[in-house]
Amino acid sequence: MLKQPNNEPQRKYGWVDKWAKMTGERARIDAKANNTYIVYEKEGKLVKEFPNGKIIPFHKDGKS
Repeated sequence: MLKQPNNEPQRKYGWVDKWAKMTGERARIDAKANNTYIVYEKEGKLVKEFPNGKIIPFHKDGKS
C-alpha cells in the first residue's frame, strides 16, 4: 500500500476497497435471505454475524 501525506493508506488499485465493501454487503444480504450467518475477522479473531445483528465468537468445532 502507498502512504498519503495524511497517513491514510491507499491501495495501488483503488477499486479494491470498493469491491471488498460491496462483497461484504452482498454477503450480509445473502445471509439474511437464507437465514444464516457470515464469518469474518474482527479484532484479530473470527466471529459469526447473524442477520439480527448478533455477533458471537466463531469456534471451528461447531459449538458456537
